[in-house]
Amino acid sequence: MREVIPGSLKRLSSVRAFALDLDGTTWLGDRLLPGARALKGLLDARGIPVVFVTNNSSRGRDDYVKRLNRLGVATHPREVLTSGEATIAFLRRHRPDARVFLVGTPSLVREFRDGGVSLADDPSGADTVVLGFDTGLTYRKMRDLCDLVRRGAFFVATHPDIVCPVPGGPWPDVGAFLALVEAATGRRPDEVIGKPGPRMVEALCERLGEPRDRIAFVGDRLYTDVRMARAAGMLAVLVLSGEAREDDLAGTEHPPHLVFRDLDELRQRLA
Repeated sequence: MREVIPGSLKRLSSVRAFALDLDGTTWLGDRLLPGARALKGLLDARGIPVVFVTNNSSRGRDDYVKRLNRLGVATHPREVLTSGEATIAFLRRHRPDARVFLVGTPSLVREFRDGGVSLADDPSGADTVVLGFDTGLTYRKMRDLCDLVRRGAFFVATHPDIVCPVPGGPWPDVGAFLALVEAATGRRPDEVIGKPGPRMVEALCERLGEPRDRIAFVGDRLYTDVRMARAAGMLAVLVLSGEAREDDLAGTEHPPHLVFRDLDELRQRLA
């Protein structure tokens, strides 16, 4: 454990809610990372709200809930927040009449339909484009998306991650797709919803029901997890079980408040 910013350990003791990243923090592939189950149990026993947060929009919330429970982490649906859900919340609040051409997995499509978003099967009927982490991406989908973007459709990306950490990976993610779209159209998205953007913070605070300064955000990436937490005024906790390494802290623009080896070391500190 390392306290990077003085006074952060004292602040940890006053936290009233926790947000935990998934990939690289809670699990890696199908392997639960050390401390995840025990930390969730400790927080549940103390009545401290927890939300698992992921930028990965390739799967819906119910998929993540089932997976966490299968791995022995007792989780309710409201304890998971995906960038897909946050995108739905943004559209319903700011573009309620949008006709959306969605590039995403069947799981994300179901989540959008269930969330009340009007989807256009034919891109010619869309005024808004949403690009998610589509593991079944085809040239036809990308061509149609670029056509709409070029014509001025409102353009939303579920999150900015360049790669997705998986065993044997990493895999190209939405950030890599966005580079293609920009090269082909000259446009960047009008909104990027997931971490480290403010739209994800809005959705998270609404879900937890706590002010930002009483939330600890725990993640493994400096440029998304830590950057978002610091910008939002949350307690930024970095774990070294995923992407970030100790050497990455030297000279970073986004220093965390606290650094732990993994969730198990954090649990031991809280116990």
